[in-house]
Amino acid sequence: MDTKYKRLPYGSSNYKSIRTQNYAYVDKTMYIEMLENEPNKNLFFIRPRKFGKSLFFMTLSCYYDVKEADNFDQLFGDLYIGKHPTPEKNSYAVLQFDFSGMDTSSEEGFVKSFSTNVQNRVCNFFNLYHPIFPDADKYILQIEKDKHGIMALEKVFDAAQQNNVKLYFIIDEYDHFANDLIAMGNRTGKDFYKTMISANGLVRDFYEKIKTSTKSIPSRTFITGISPVMLDDLTSGYNIATNLTLEPAYNEMMGFTQKEVDWLMRETGVDPALINVDMEAYYNGYLFHKDGKHRVYNPAMVLYFFNQILRNSKPPESIIDENLKTDYGRLQKLTQNESNRATLIQIIKEEGITAEVLNKFSIDTLNDTDYFVSLLFYMGLLTIKEPVMNKVRLGIPNYSIRTLYWEYILKLVREHSPEMTIETRYLDEAITALAMEGDLERFIAYVSQNAFGKLSDYDLQRFDEKYIQILLLAYLFLSRTYVPMSEYEAIPGRTDIYLQRSPLLPQIKYEWVFELKYCKTGAKESEIKAKRDEGLEQVRQYLASDRLKDRTDLKAAVILFIGKNNYRIYYPTKITV
Repeated sequence: MDTKYKRLPYGSSNYKSIRTQNYAYVDKTMYIEMLENEPNKNLFFIRPRKFGKSLFFMTLSCYYDVKEADNFDQLFGDLYIGKHPTPEKNSYAVLQFDFSGMDTSSEEGFVKSFSTNVQNRVCNFFNLYHPIFPDADKYILQIEKDKHGIMALEKVFDAAQQNNVKLYFIIDEYDHFANDLIAMGNRTGKDFYKTMISANGLVRDFYEKIKTSTKSIPSRTFITGISPVMLDDLTSGYNIATNLTLEPAYNEMMGFTQKEVDWLMRETGVDPALINVDMEAYYNGYLFHKDGKHRVYNPAMVLYFFNQILRNSKPPESIIDENLKTDYGRLQKLTQNESNRATLIQIIKEEGITAEVLNKFSIDTLNDTDYFVSLLFYMGLLTIKEPVMNKVRLGIPNYSIRTLYWEYILKLVREHSPEMTIETRYLDEAITALAMEGDLERFIAYVSQNAFGKLSDYDLQRFDEKYIQILLLAYLFLSRTYVPMSEYEAIPGRTDIYLQRSPLLPQIKYEWVFELKYCKTGAKESEIKAKRDEGLEQVRQYLASDRLKDRTDLKAAVILFIGKNNYRIYYPTKITV
């Protein structure tokens, strides 16, 4: 890379390395000043996975760490907070915890891994701050000898009091083990979870110790995760934090605004000519309060995309980071009950749902629709689209997340309809014929025979135009030949499906507009004709729109399914039965 450009911080959350090794850093330090001015020194803030939480916490750590005082200008000098330092900069000993990766296979295994995690962090703390704690070696020897577990925290509190040292507690992934247990989707997982946060539970005891210490030791606390479920279940165990998650002033504290994405491109030398997709449609769209100033991009998605361009001097073969799928893999577990499953299908069909975002809830409420929908919001699977009276309209944030829903639906349908098959070679051949020959019949015959014709009674109960649309989108996405878009805007109206050629396959001859219609088995010819005429008129309007008119590479059709086994294809200039 040309030396005038900074390096792209893809996959890195080490603030000090980013700032000292010529990486680009999107300046979020103005929020340090805002946080320090909060009346409560104990703060709670959550965001979806891959949203930059760990990097932000490393930034906080470097800013407040007494050990980094001599490095302040190098680490922060040219940033907002370097030009507007706060009274408490570099005045704390920072004790960080990260509770990802806990053993949740058994209660015994969890207790051991959680206790060991805390004990190791405390020992590391004393090693790091050895110069300001004269008895550091003594504490470490006692902890290692007696295996204090979470009781090791008492040594930190004693040392801080004796040496008049302020403490900054940073707790990352506070709910990671809870999410794993919830995702088990069974009674065992819930009982395990409740035992750990009950009045005598290990996790509750940990937070109670932190809470108690704040009464006698000058300290600050910042806790993050991806859901507020434990915040409610801990109740009096830790009830001192202010939850800033849904505050409009902090909407853009994590995630990239459009302005920040543009800056990152310039700083790292990403060639705009190589960006051949609508980045806003693919990665943007997150809003965490209806009054937030700007929607934000998922930073991990953006950094993945830019990294592929910088590494290979061309766009990536897959515009969606495969790591994203594993982060949301627990979705299937969360929808094991019929109520949540029906809610999720409704969301996919209607492209969202109107609901109230709840700021805390318990594990026992996750089968209730409002709580389940709120959990999807916190996971980043839904976001705020617009206010509706005293509630909000939640929608799917972007194309990348929409594809996760399609894949989930396909897995769900195959689970209930084991006869349903996906013959990849034949599917690819059918879509290639669609793309290069304009042959729609072959693809529709494939999905009719291999998918719709083999649906179980469970799925037939949901079979309508929207369900057909979702299944078609899922199949089309599998091939990677097209970028299938639902509800593509073609004023007037929105197409049911628009097939945009893949940016990596410019040789594709035809893009497509599909209008989908459905009649139940045994429908009268008059009803079928009415549906046909309605669809053809809609297609003609789409093709006359400014966005689609005069396109020689664009084909369009009305696809009318009659029951699950029959279909008819109609074209705007001719009718084929």
